[in-house]
Amino acid sequence: MKKGLNGVCYGFFSSLANPTRLAILERLMDGEMNVSGLAKELGLEQSMVSHNLKLLEKCRFVFSAKRGKEKYVTLNKETVDALFRVVERHADKYCDSAGNCVFG
Repeated sequence: MKKGLNGVCYGFFSSLANPTRLAILERLMDGEMNVSGLAKELGLEQSMVSHNLKLLEKCRFVFSAKRGKEKYVTLNKETVDALFRVVERHADKYCDSAGNCVFG
C-alpha cells in the first residue's frame, strides 16, 4: 500500500461500516432503483435512505441521476463487486457460519 493512504482507507472503510449503507449497496447489486423504492424495500424512512446515500455518493460507491421528480441510484459495480468478492473470499476462509472471524 502506498504511504499516506491512512486517511483514504479510514474514509473508505468508515463509509461502509454501517448496516444501512451496506443494505443499500447489497440491494443495488440487483440493479438501479429510485430512492423511494429503496426505502420501501428496506423498510426505512426515505430521509434515512437519502442521508446514507449522500455519503455513498460522496465516496462514489453509488451514482445517481434525476429523472423527473425521482432520483435513481446505481451501484459503482467496478468497486463494489470487487470489494464484495474480497469480503466473501475472506469470510469463506476465516469466518465461522455466524460470520465471526476465526484465526489460527
